[in-house]
Amino acid sequence: MAGPLSGIRVLDLSRILAGPWATQCLADLGADVIKVERPGVGDDTRTWGPPFFEDVYADGGQTAAYYMSANRNKRSIAIDITGIEGQAVIRRIAQESDIVVENFKVGGLEKYGLDYKSLSKINPGLIYCSITGFGQTGPYSERPGYDFLVQGLGGMMSITGERDDLPGGGPQKTGIATADIFTGLYGAIGILAALQHRHKTGEGQHIDMSLLDTQVSVMGNQALGYIVSGNEPKRMGNAHISIVPYQAFASRDGHVILAIGNDGQFVRFCKAAGEHGLAVDERFKTNPDRVKNRTALIPIIEDIMIGRTTDEWISLLEEHNVPGGPINGMKRVFDDVQVQARGLAQEIVRNGEAPMPTIANPIKFSKTEIEYRLAPPKLGEHTDAVLEEVLKLSPAERAALVQKLNNHGGI
Repeated sequence: MAGPLSGIRVLDLSRILAGPWATQCLADLGADVIKVERPGVGDDTRTWGPPFFEDVYADGGQTAAYYMSANRNKRSIAIDITGIEGQAVIRRIAQESDIVVENFKVGGLEKYGLDYKSLSKINPGLIYCSITGFGQTGPYSERPGYDFLVQGLGGMMSITGERDDLPGGGPQKTGIATADIFTGLYGAIGILAALQHRHKTGEGQHIDMSLLDTQVSVMGNQALGYIVSGNEPKRMGNAHISIVPYQAFASRDGHVILAIGNDGQFVRFCKAAGEHGLAVDERFKTNPDRVKNRTALIPIIEDIMIGRTTDEWISLLEEHNVPGGPINGMKRVFDDVQVQARGLAQEIVRNGEAPMPTIANPIKFSKTEIEYRLAPPKLGEHTDAVLEEVLKLSPAERAALVQKLNNHGGI
């Protein structure tokens, strides 16, 4: 069954993570995503390893897990856009596309005639999404932007990490590139909204996505809490600024997360722990009380939690309907029966070669099921097919053009 975006063509001029994450979302939804890569080199993340998934191809090639994570369900064409022939091919593909996604520096594609203003003249219905560190306007617009820098600049690291007065305290980035991934997701949302606008009006448009804009936006309650109160939120490790107890505690053999979000859950936790007195203690009866008296309550709970193993606590908490869970490494994640039941580990087979692992898209449709139809492609694997299908070139024309497309230097 075709995906909901079947029939939509995406010209992907992006690389690394934010752009490829957005286009992979569209590809999972059924769009035909044509990824343009530099001849002989490709997307930088092809070599961002180890780990590599080796011997996946019959020719003994390999590809980095990083590249695999953001480039399934796409077709790769090898075109040097610095050459006249390459620019002409990209313009012709753009003329036959619905969407362009790029993450070059501001103005970087204008000199090639591949910017929104140039391409919208030949395709007025084109939806063109630009992803940069700081957006197309403002005093920082010319700066290069990277996830790590933006996590610091946008406030994420000011609230992530252990308290400064504790061992290991200080600012930390998140364990994944959250600014990049969130920007990719918001970019995909913006593109889908622009498709609906075009459906109603026939108009294309330019979407200006910024890592910094996205990072500030997803600060959510922490950012708005500052605006409302004027108080800077602090790093609190695994604790929650507004809910207690809502953090990780050491067990006899590991750690357990307690995520107690209301007073009823706290009462049930006290019953499970055999500490009925805590539930009626005036200092701890309501969540505002517990937040106010955090420094008194947390040491008590620490002493309680250390008395059982993690598995014992998980079983007991589940029995009493108290939100809690372990802190899993990746092995335990993929061994988890819920993760397995939801099919989050998938494989994509390519032409009888070794199946490539992938992580499932989390969207579950009742009608238009997501298909893992294309493994992350070899560099330039689909150049000939795209030239034939989109540009309608003969075999001789394609062979001559491919030679020209590979004759120039890198991007």
